Amino acid sequence: MPENIELPGASHNKTNQVERAVDTPADFTSPEELYKDLIAAIKKYHPSTDLSDIEKAYETARKAHEGQFRKSGEPYIIHPLCVAIILAELELDKESIIAGLLHDVVEDTVMTSEDVAKEFGDEVALLVDGVTKLTQLNYQHDKIEVQAENLRKMFLAMAKDIRVILIKLADRLHNMRTMQYQSPAKQIEKSRETMEIYAPIAHRLGISKIKVELDDLSMKYLMPDVYNDLVEQVNLNRPGREAFIKSIIKEVGMHISNAGIEAEIDGRVKHFFSIYRKMVNQNKTLDQIYDIFAVRIKVDTVKDCYAALGVIHEMYKPIPGRFKDYIAMPKPNNYQSLHTTLIASNGQPFEIQIRTYEMHKIAEYGIAAHWKYKEGKTGEKDNQSEEAKLSWLRQILEWQKEMSDNKEFLSSIKNDLNLFSDSVYCFTPSGDVKNLPAGSCPIDFAYSIHSAVGNKMVGARVNGKLVNIDYIIKNGDRIEIITSQNSKGPSRDWLSIVKSTQAKNKINQWFKQELKEDNIIKGKEMVANYCKTKGIVLSEITKPEYVEKCLNKYGFKDWDSILAAVGHGALKESQIVNRLNEEHLKTKKAEVTDKDVLEEIVAAESKEKSKKKEGKGGIVVKGIHDVAVRFSKCCNPVPGDEIVGFVTRGRGISIHRTDCVNIINFPANERARLIEAEWEQGQTAGDTYEVEINIFANNRTGLIVDISRMFTEAEIDVKSMNCRLNKKEFATISVGFDIHGKEELNRIIDKLRKIDGVTDITRTAG
Repeated sequence: MPENIELPGASHNKTNQVERAVDTPADFTSPEELYKDLIAAIKKYHPSTDLSDIEKAYETARKAHEGQFRKSGEPYIIHPLCVAIILAELELDKESIIAGLLHDVVEDTVMTSEDVAKEFGDEVALLVDGVTKLTQLNYQHDKIEVQAENLRKMFLAMAKDIRVILIKLADRLHNMRTMQYQSPAKQIEKSRETMEIYAPIAHRLGISKIKVELDDLSMKYLMPDVYNDLVEQVNLNRPGREAFIKSIIKEVGMHISNAGIEAEIDGRVKHFFSIYRKMVNQNKTLDQIYDIFAVRIKVDTVKDCYAALGVIHEMYKPIPGRFKDYIAMPKPNNYQSLHTTLIASNGQPFEIQIRTYEMHKIAEYGIAAHWKYKEGKTGEKDNQSEEAKLSWLRQILEWQKEMSDNKEFLSSIKNDLNLFSDSVYCFTPSGDVKNLPAGSCPIDFAYSIHSAVGNKMVGARVNGKLVNIDYIIKNGDRIEIITSQNSKGPSRDWLSIVKSTQAKNKINQWFKQELKEDNIIKGKEMVANYCKTKGIVLSEITKPEYVEKCLNKYGFKDWDSILAAVGHGALKESQIVNRLNEEHLKTKKAEVTDKDVLEEIVAAESKEKSKKKEGKGGIVVKGIHDVAVRFSKCCNPVPGDEIVGFVTRGRGISIHRTDCVNIINFPANERARLIEAEWEQGQTAGDTYEVEINIFANNRTGLIVDISRMFTEAEIDVKSMNCRLNKKEFATISVGFDIHGKEELNRIIDKLRKIDGVTDITRTAG
């Protein structure tokens, strides 16, 4: 009966890199040595002696990347070799490993997809192309837009061949292992993306061998203090812990053997992020987490699983409410096991997991088990099993079609992949199991069955009793949805009740489709009213050429769709009107420029009967000649703002924003001194303008640090910062800085809005 103890931070041999410690060794291994490791890893599971294609791929990649180096100083070929080793440790097919070796050649070398197809076949070319497309993006755009577009491409590539994401996960894992060579900003950016996107995808696909290491590595860079403190606490009593687990393994092994059950037993301590997640979700300290120690029992059959459970419960006292049967009710990623938490003779709680060898393989490899090398063809039953695992991916692809807004799509993905969310298991009237986010209500359940059931829902019964629609579902509840053809559809209030991303998306989709006409009318009124308050003529800004630019910007098919989006709240009327007005002003300025040239020639010939004077910072003041122009400090106008001049007594003309409080509140007798002004087209690109904004946020530790980091990353020098805190812990932070124009200011404000806790941002307006 083999015994094995696995602890975080324990050393592993070179070829077992998927489960190796978080700290990457500083000494480099030569490409030749790594290639030997790769071949050894493949030969462990692949019966074929013909590995000539692997060797050919290695030589091709080595020559293609010759002269390229990583930031660590290693030859670049080290990276694709390590990616291929990770794929080999997942026991993937030769095509995946070849694609792993070649995954960067199309992007970083002179090789093309056609070259790869010619040398290694269409299947390998498809895999390489799928991974390559994920990174060929234009970084001049908004980073969130880029990330969302990146994800869209990745999910489409996954739909064609799931091995694309397996190669991408292996690529990300090796990059995270060598993240110490990146800048601190890049470490945080990549670690956050890994924790929000890639680790949850590995979890959804059931690949725990990759998921747990991505979690721990991300946590190491995102929460270094928490991570190091946790490592210290876990390692505090390492010898005693190892002795405790060994004694449990010995006791359990003896009793299991006496019961006539053949089993393999090993012990482990939970991975660091898994411990941290439990501490956060359950609001507990480390010593209150029961299952930090776990013993795993692997047996041949399901019958042996339950027999072993009986033996264990006879040996130790189980903790009430801490038994979970994931064999009868598997997790959504097909994970199966029995979990029970017990009290040892010394009073120390620990967890035992019982599963078959097949269940263990699925828990470790997940979807990758489908491409582990097999003699013969995959059976129909296996195909059905894999189809069930990919139901989540099909849901993502549906969202892709429904959501034109990249930021909305990204938000939905992140919510759905949230690693901190727990699950609740419930039943349909026919006994089928449904898995929903913790805190879900019958509305979530209804939409998990079908959108039509949710849209026609009028009530629900739980365990045979009528309940309110905001009833919180508990594990084991049997739920029946009451529907009616007379139902008018979902209520907007449901959006604040439901927990699942799927339900929120389907409810929003219903409002977009069913109430489109109403939303168009409402949107039209909102746009018209906004134009009226700003003194803008709607007919002037809704010419086809301006509308076309707006459609391209926001990704809509026609003007009615934009109005509908405004009507149901997906877009602000101010966004649309200001965008249209910008296009209108561009055309208007272009037309005026030609006219102005002629006027200047005539004016020069007639001894300047009427002139325009260019003032400070690219300001044109109409009808005034040779007068000092200065920017008002009360509202700090910048290029792109609508402006007006005010003739001061003895100080020339001061330039204000048209929405400046001082201008708006001028008495009638003073308004006669206002004068028309505008920004000169094509003012000097190097000019900077002082601006001040107010950031309103819920106070929290690290808020100022996050705000400062955003300005540092944007390479903006902060001139002043003032923080005020009220009795309700609500912070107002005033920040002064220099920028080049309104577009840059808008980009900065958009980034600040995404900081956790920020509720609103305004510009100082007098």
